[in-house]
Amino acid sequence: MAGVEQLKEQAGIAACRFVTDGMALGLGTGSTVRYSIIEIARMIKEEGIEVVGVPTSEDTRLLAEHLEIPLRTIDAATNLDLTIDGADEFDPKFDLIKGGGGALTREKIVAKASNSMVVVADETKQVSTLGGFDLPIEVDSILWGDVRDGISSICPGEVRLRGGDEDPYITDNQGFILDCSFGPTISNPESLEREISEISGVVEVGLFVGICDAVVMASSGGVETLVKPDGRL
Repeated sequence: MAGVEQLKEQAGIAACRFVTDGMALGLGTGSTVRYSIIEIARMIKEEGIEVVGVPTSEDTRLLAEHLEIPLRTIDAATNLDLTIDGADEFDPKFDLIKGGGGALTREKIVAKASNSMVVVADETKQVSTLGGFDLPIEVDSILWGDVRDGISSICPGEVRLRGGDEDPYITDNQGFILDCSFGPTISNPESLEREISEISGVVEVGLFVGICDAVVMASSGGVETLVKPDGRL
């Protein structure tokens, strides 16, 4: 049986079967999609494909630059063909929780600008109902306390400032992240995303609804590709 890291690598590479010559690609963030980025670089060098990428984080930008993948800035993230990214959870409707790595705002900008989205994940991310993974919400660094109070009236569990008051995690956008413990109760992510987004000071919510079209999943049995029946692929 392949090890966890080997399966993640296989899944990252398998996701690249959706990549074709001439594409503009959203390049996601995380340990599994890192293998997709490495594979895209190999395809450029060895197969001669021509693609351009838009990185969703500074970490991804540095990796892609090191691998000599042509890049656009996120300001130019329009009319992308495909985004490959990771997820912290995905449900049977292919809705996602993202943001464990702190890049949810840029990830959503890029994903929404794409004609399709493929997620690379392992089987532990597959859930029947979202929310077992704390929901990340990027918030304004000045208004975060007020936002926490507002979200606490919605969230049944704890709402924590990532990193804590003394050393808060700072996003690439200079925002903070609140991690919200809903538990596996998010049966209507679209409604919850809308409700949270209306709170003043919220920058972005780590719910990706109706955006993902396929999941390339690494499991103990190997790698399988789950395609959304009414998706865009």
